[in-house]
Amino acid sequence: MTQNMIVLLLANSLNKAEQLLGGTEYMNTIIEPFTLLIQSTASFFGGSYGMAIIALTILIRLLLAPLMIRQYIRQFDVKKKMDKLKPEMTDIQKRMSAAQDPNEKQKIQMEMMGLYKKHNVNPFSAIGCLPILVQMPILMGFYYAIRRSHEIATHHFLWFSLGHTDLALTIVAGIVYFMQFKISQKLMPTVSAEQQQNSMQWIGLMSPIMIVFASLSTSAALPLYWVVGGLFLIGQTYFSHLLLNRIRKPVPAV
Repeated sequence: MTQNMIVLLLANSLNKAEQLLGGTEYMNTIIEPFTLLIQSTASFFGGSYGMAIIALTILIRLLLAPLMIRQYIRQFDVKKKMDKLKPEMTDIQKRMSAAQDPNEKQKIQMEMMGLYKKHNVNPFSAIGCLPILVQMPILMGFYYAIRRSHEIATHHFLWFSLGHTDLALTIVAGIVYFMQFKISQKLMPTVSAEQQQNSMQWIGLMSPIMIVFASLSTSAALPLYWVVGGLFLIGQTYFSHLLLNRIRKPVPAV
């Protein structure tokens, strides 16, 4: 799951999540520290809640960046191993497609698992649950703190009111996340099969669409948060790619 999907989850399902979690005491435990942090940061910037959202979004993304960069490198290493196994995997996949008997299919699946085990490859390790588990309470808490803040709802920043919908900022948010998806698609390593890649591409395209729809029904503070976060993710993807090329660059033979 990509960072885009985390944002999509927050944009599309937070109301249901709040109901499932009880909606009050549990959520307030997560939200209150972020509310206080936003207020303190706004005071530092002379009462500007727009600058507070920008600064805290960057800070949170910086704190989470090492996890995401580590995951990026892990994906590359798994992909490199999978590429070496591609001829054998292709042969097994062809036999799997041609197989009609369920028992035969199961036998071929076990053969694929045996191939992974033989070469010490775990394709699921590239997915990585830890970054997602760490991010969710942080991003959810920050999201809700922005959404529920009365001060933010009555504050103006640049050309727009943080408490009202802004069409221009909504369009910018959609464009930023579309760019982030395309850049990630180009630079991020993937170990998915072709069918899974097509599925991920569809999900990636849905992310900016859902961001736009969510932004049209909420205050401008949230698309501001998404724009800053999306721009940071674009920079993080380029940095991860450059770092990976540097640390995984083949050493020339002497």
